[in-house]
Amino acid sequence: MALGDGGESETWLTLMTTRDHRATRRQFLRTSSGLAALGAASGLNIHVPRAAAATDASPLSPPNERIQKAREVALSVLKPSQKDIDHGMELHAGSLVFESYGFAPRCAVDGDAFRAAVDAGASDAELVDLREEMSMTRGATDAAERKEFLEAFRAAGVTCIFQNAGEEGNDPLRLIKRLARFTFTTDMLREELFKVVRPDDIVAAKKQGRLCLCFSGNGVPLAQRWNNVRDELGFIRIFHQLGIRMMHVTYNRRNPLGDGCGEENDGGLSDFGHAAIEEMNRVGVIVDVAHSGWRTSLEAAKASKKPMVASHTTAAALYRHFRGKPDEVIRAICDTGGLVGICCIPRFLGGAGDIGVFLDHIGHVVKNFGAEHVAIGCDTSYASRNDEAERKKVPKRADGRSALSVQGARWEHLWPAESAKPAPHAEASLAWTNWPLFTVGMVQRGLKDDDIRKILGENMLRVARENFS
Repeated sequence: MALGDGGESETWLTLMTTRDHRATRRQFLRTSSGLAALGAASGLNIHVPRAAAATDASPLSPPNERIQKAREVALSVLKPSQKDIDHGMELHAGSLVFESYGFAPRCAVDGDAFRAAVDAGASDAELVDLREEMSMTRGATDAAERKEFLEAFRAAGVTCIFQNAGEEGNDPLRLIKRLARFTFTTDMLREELFKVVRPDDIVAAKKQGRLCLCFSGNGVPLAQRWNNVRDELGFIRIFHQLGIRMMHVTYNRRNPLGDGCGEENDGGLSDFGHAAIEEMNRVGVIVDVAHSGWRTSLEAAKASKKPMVASHTTAAALYRHFRGKPDEVIRAICDTGGLVGICCIPRFLGGAGDIGVFLDHIGHVVKNFGAEHVAIGCDTSYASRNDEAERKKVPKRADGRSALSVQGARWEHLWPAESAKPAPHAEASLAWTNWPLFTVGMVQRGLKDDDIRKILGENMLRVARENFS
């Protein structure tokens, strides 16, 4: 049911009237009922929306204390009216929420297993790999982590995340590890969480009250034999067949396609980069310039024949940060039919860097380019509350550092110096589980319901439909 073949005729009212969806909506509103406990701290008289008072039993607990605290902080910034809270929560529960780039909740390490690996003499590289694998897969293998994972996912009211299932670089063997881990997780949790193959899967997940991940590879996989262009780009199709639906053109640093946002001199998209974008368009992989330099992003947008994105960025017109995009680049992205996803990284946003500033960036793109070109790509995640206790089981190294902290500064993370000084409350106000309050904030700012639905997920769904083969 693609948008171009009559899919738009299926109304959200139809979705809202399915039995499974009604039950999920009540569950979400109940997981959000912790808002009622925040009134004293935030100075607001908050009650639970009427729909949250349904009597059906929910398999999930209300938001835990970490989720509640983050919502308290966001509410203290927004200071919404009760009417805005009620409407925003109802709207969020009924909307298809498709994050344009981010991370599923991260799991705690297994402290005992990690200690055993250290005692057995695992190398630094092996420990880094083990730590990452545990954070990505333990929700599928450990009952406590599975509960924590699903509770946070449900409390956020997100149906689908464009999940970072790759790594920063172009080596296929490096890129495939995260893809394997999230494929494993979705295989093991398929009743609750599954891998997206087609855009219709996301609509089905919303109807059924299930969760899903759509995979981003982060980098374009290259054979790196450099015999000919066709063979060099052959892994794009292979990774698409494995489930990858979006790829970064560059990641911070220069690569054969173009220049990353961390490069002082941006030479733009290379001839090979043009060929790569043509192949991505042909295969059905969304072109993402979130980490590309401004000239490279502009030229990529001019080269793409399908809607492309900057999946997690900011409006540089409001704060000139190298990870943001100036209006000229945003316009070029919009001209492809694409979108920009506003991220939740305080130091990229400028000013206080909190939920209020985040909403300013959304508002700037809506005002200047239209609500149909905006999404939310938090680029943050919820971390399991069990992680702190598990980390205490891990021994110290000879230099006094935890064996969990064995990775030094990575090449692609060598960014220019930053001067931003976000407010102390900024990070908590933008917690990933505060998605419902992003919606409340947009209601408070006067955005129309239809536009909010677009920003929450319909825009990303449209771009996916127009790209996926």
